[in-house]
Order: sequence, then structure tokens, then C-alpha cells
Amino acid sequence: MSRDASVQEQVKSYYGKRLKRSEDLQTDVSCPLKCAPPGKSACAAMALIHPEVSQRYFGCGLVVPEKLEGCRVLDLGSGSGRDSYILSKLVGTNGHVTGVDMTDELIQISRKYISYHQKKFGYKETNTEFVQGYIEKLGDAGIQYNSFDILVSNCVICLCPDKRAVFEEAYRVLKEGGEMYFSDMYASQALDEELKKDPVLWGEGLAGSLHWEDLISLVKALGFSTPYLVTASHIAIHKPELLKQTGDVKYASGTYRFFKLPADRTDKKARVTYKGTVTDHQDRLQFDSVHTFKKDQAVEVDGELATVLKTSRFASHFVIQTTEDEAPLKDGPQQYCHLNPFLLADKLGSSIQKCSKTQKDDLCASQTEGTSKNGEAKR
Repeated sequence: MSRDASVQEQVKSYYGKRLKRSEDLQTDVSCPLKCAPPGKSACAAMALIHPEVSQRYFGCGLVVPEKLEGCRVLDLGSGSGRDSYILSKLVGTNGHVTGVDMTDELIQISRKYISYHQKKFGYKETNTEFVQGYIEKLGDAGIQYNSFDILVSNCVICLCPDKRAVFEEAYRVLKEGGEMYFSDMYASQALDEELKKDPVLWGEGLAGSLHWEDLISLVKALGFSTPYLVTASHIAIHKPELLKQTGDVKYASGTYRFFKLPADRTDKKARVTYKGTVTDHQDRLQFDSVHTFKKDQAVEVDGELATVLKTSRFASHFVIQTTEDEAPLKDGPQQYCHLNPFLLADKLGSSIQKCSKTQKDDLCASQTEGTSKNGEAKR
């Protein structure tokens, strides 16, 4: 058995047999003070999820991008199906969500509640399906290429030994203009090979976490846009034995988004004006930690972001006036410092205790009431 196959079997066993609820994980993500909270629609959908599905949730963020109505969504590493079901409520009856996961036990749980959520959402027909397979080999799992508007993933890519294969497949299954929006764990430095031999460290995502700079170079080499960092938080490791093994390596969760853009594009600067037409974001649309678009307020953006807005599902929600100035992106460490999840986690003040279920429920309640408390889903 190859090393990659061995790691996959270890992870399958860890999540299928060892972990029974999210509290069994030995790491946690702190709750950022100022990260973007879930919108009203996402909170309403979360309240409808079956308790067993929520109990077996092992993610490290909330992967709910904006403008989901009518979209075809693929959830990579869908687990018990929690995120898939939330998204299936938000895409509506004209959209569709496919979850793919390699773990027998979790696939069974996710499929068990398809009819339950269909009835909860008031849909005449289900818009959700779950496929068993490996996210490094989506074609083998019957996933069609060039067929999805959005890909999401929640703390799963860190469990995969072959990251390049995951992103190559992601690029193939996305439509042109499609987006990958995902939360994952990242390391502050490249990991020592010795660290990658421990099955528990793999199961917790610690042994397979990318150095955040490697994510940028990898996805850009495959043809995606530069990643945009949405939010981040520090990951706390409480077990002394794990701390001893990881040593000086620090960990953070980060939610990034990037897009499959036309190969023959010309990236020219533009002045863009948000129309205020995205559900739950009528006054402003927070695109990432750097760009927030206020309704009816024109702002200048660089050529690549202009191309993203013009070719993605966001196109109809912006007035875009292209200029003649081309704005090629510069490479180098300083160019991407704003994409460092550790710096953003520091900025958001995430050195507080992890969110309890009560705090998360209060957060969603406050969103429903229109107030502005902040928080992030627990890993």
C-alpha cells in the first residue's frame, strides 16, 4: 500500500470509527471577535439541521458564500452532510448540492436524512445527493467536469496527502467563472516529515496542514485566481503530547476563496459599484478581509478582481466600468502578506475561549434579530 493510500485509510478510520461527535477532536478553533457572522438565511437553515448530522460535524469554519440561489454546489469531504444541507436550503429548489466523502459511516449518516431535510425545507423534491469517493479522484466518483458553480470544503483538504490532486480536480469540475470557497487548517511553516508519520496528527489535520504560502503558489500554478482570505482564527492545541510533537509549529484556520477565470482574459482595472442586490447583503457585500463593497459606492479594483466580478455569478450585481490600465499582479512575499491567516487571526483578536453551542445559538439568534454579534463555527 502506498503512503498516500495508507494515510487515507487512517483518516477514514479516525472519522468513521474513532470520532463520534465534534467534542472528540483534540484541537479547537477559537471564536474570532470581528469575523463576518453567518447571515440570517444561513442561521435559519442551521436551525433546521437534524441533531445527529450536526453532532458529527468536524469542520473549522462556516462555508456559506454569498449569492447561492440556483447554484450547483459540490461539497468536498461532506462528512455527515451538515454544510451540504445548509447549502441545499440556500440554493433553493432551482439549485442542487452534491456531497462527496470517502468515509462509509459518514456517508450513511448524510444519506439517512435526505428525506428529513427535504420535508423540513418544504421542497417537493430533494435537491441534495451524496456520493462516496475520493476528492483527489472526482472523475472516478462520477462527478462531471465543468458542471459546478461553487465548490466548498470544510477542514478536509488538510486530511488529504495529495493537495495538488485535490485542486486539479477542483479546477476540472468548476465551470469557467466558478468559485472554490473553503475553510481549512494551515501551518506557520513547512512541516517536518517526521510529523507526518503519526495517525492521530493526520486525523486532527495537523500533519497534513499546508504552509499558507504554499496554498497561494499551488492554486495560481493551476490557473486559479489569486486566493482571497475571508476570515481566520488561531487553532488551540490542548493535549500536551500533541504540543510536544508539533513543537514550534503554530496552526490557524483560514477561509479562502478563489476563482476559475478565462485563460484568454486581459486583467484591466475597473471602477465597480455594488447594486445591493445579493440576499442578506443589501447594504454591503464583504467579499474578503480587504474588500467590502457598499451599495451605490464606486470603488477602484485591480485587474484580477475586476475579472473575477465580471466572469463570476456576481456579474449581475455590479456596475463595472473597465479602464484601459492593465494591472499585472506582482509576485513576492510582501505582495501576499494580507493573505496570511495568522496575521488576520491576530487582527481579529481570536485569543478567547472557543465558542460554546450556546454562544453559537445566541449568534444566530442575534443575526435573525438584525443585530451584529460576531463569531465563527467551531471545529
